[in-house]
Amino acid sequence: MSNPTHTSESGRRGHLASRFLRGGHDPDPRFTLANERTFLAWIRTSLAILAGGVAVEAFMADFFGSELRKSISVLLLAMAFLIGGGSLFRWLNVERAMRSKGPLPLPWIAPFLALGAALVALVMVAVVLARPN
Repeated sequence: MSNPTHTSESGRRGHLASRFLRGGHDPDPRFTLANERTFLAWIRTSLAILAGGVAVEAFMADFFGSELRKSISVLLLAMAFLIGGGSLFRWLNVERAMRSKGPLPLPWIAPFLALGAALVALVMVAVVLARPN
């Protein structure tokens, strides 16, 4: 009798799971659920940044000029797109690493988010300092 925690994905979840997860053994469910919570946290972050990009375009016409407003909005929307899409690949790569008992991949989303937020903050500081009283 085999241990249910060490069955292959193709035996329990079907062809689609075995194709994306590439086999291996089921990790402890707590780790899989933690990976899913992290994925959802990145999705929430992406949605918040997306809302910020929409808000800048919709409500900041009196504060920013048209080109600057569009630039900040597009930067925020692009960040939201990359973080949202990147979170899927992060979840998948972490899940694969856990199933193969390999090392976890380095997170590229966190440094990207930090650099993007710093860039937006730098632009905002420059605008505030350059704005006449």
